[in-house]
Amino acid sequence: MANIEKTEFNIQQPASQERDAVEPTQREGERDAERALRPRSIEEFIGQPKVRNQLNLVLGGAKQRGVTPDHVLLSGPPGLGKTTMAMIIAYELGTSLRMTSGPALERAGDLAAMLSNLMEGDVLFIDEIHRMARPAEEMLYMAMEDFRVDVIVGKGPGATSIPLELAPFTLVGATTRSGMLTGPLRDRFGFTAQMEFYSTEDLTKVVLRAAKILGVTIAHDAAMEIASRSRGTPRIANRLLRRVRDFAEVHADGSIDLGAAKAALLVFDVDEKGLDRLDRAVLDALIRGHGGGPVGVSTLAIAVGEEPSTVEEVCEPYLVRAGMVARTGRGRVATAAAWHHLGLQPPEGALGMLEF
Repeated sequence: MANIEKTEFNIQQPASQERDAVEPTQREGERDAERALRPRSIEEFIGQPKVRNQLNLVLGGAKQRGVTPDHVLLSGPPGLGKTTMAMIIAYELGTSLRMTSGPALERAGDLAAMLSNLMEGDVLFIDEIHRMARPAEEMLYMAMEDFRVDVIVGKGPGATSIPLELAPFTLVGATTRSGMLTGPLRDRFGFTAQMEFYSTEDLTKVVLRAAKILGVTIAHDAAMEIASRSRGTPRIANRLLRRVRDFAEVHADGSIDLGAAKAALLVFDVDEKGLDRLDRAVLDALIRGHGGGPVGVSTLAIAVGEEPSTVEEVCEPYLVRAGMVARTGRGRVATAAAWHHLGLQPPEGALGMLEF
């Protein structure tokens, strides 16, 4: 083979480009700070008092008996802390956490390989567990009950079933659609927790804690303003805090007061009710375009230029929960609250008219 001579190039950068605007160490520190926003223990976890108390009993009892805790199912909307709770379970037990997702487990062999690598007491976290392939789910039944799986070697008449013993482990499953879980899978969980939306008071605590970790000075009323627009979801609260911090660093001295919080949220299209641009576009299409409904989801999606699944899964749940949209057999209907939110007078007979 011909010898390839290694040549070094020394490219002189202009002075203005010699240094990144944000140094690598700063970027890494930023990522570390944002990862630190996740609480590590049950005591640090804010909100969900019922789930925390129940889980404390489940884990505490198992540790006193010296056994592996029952399998845990966490259900609830996105962003409420299901993944964080799985990390906390592993931390409280002092064991390792293995993470995967339901869509990633397409074949039984994928699950068997992961289960066989677990050590005694490990926690296996499967996110969106309702989306597991059926062969993998059926293998999981025996693994959860008997800590054993049967691996099929070969095909046809010559196929052989080899039993594989597993170390006792705790499965933590998370789902945003508990109704899509099959009965056999649901029944194998020893403890089921339903995560609820957060109150503004709890979200204010979340924002204040996150601001302290990020090194941001924030007034209590500013934290409450961010919390009130976060749709009851900590993930959204932390995201809004970071955007408000960006605004405060660019347009002020970096500290966040109520005025800075309101101005930043206005820039990022988050109104007083927590509605963003797409939410308001859906309401506008429903009210101004179709007189308040009833309108089908597909028609609304075309009006706002989105997929029907986006309108149904991203916008509609919060609009229904906020009392601005009602689902009927004929389609979606705007309530009186939605008309008022857009600054319009609702027609006679509008849903929720008696409240105004």
